[in-house]
Amino acid sequence: MKLPCEESSILDGKALAQRIRSGLRARISKGVESGLPTPGLATVLVGEDPASSVYVRHKIRACEEVGIRSFHKTLPADAGQAAL
Repeated sequence: MKLPCEESSILDGKALAQRIRSGLRARISKGVESGLPTPGLATVLVGEDPASSVYVRHKIRACEEVGIRSFHKTLPADAGQAAL
């Protein structure tokens, strides 16, 4: 007899993410149509770290897919606290 924790299944992460984004896109669209403001995501990238650039680029793309506005600012690596 197998215990529930011993069973395994394969999760299709891409398909699941697409279903979540599709549902989110519908909810955002419905909210905007009913008069709510369009949600937004602001990102600030300080410096030229390639991994961080890819991460931010993926967030901006995800926003586009679901109908969220994105605002991005890139600052030099030596930007001080006042600039941030």
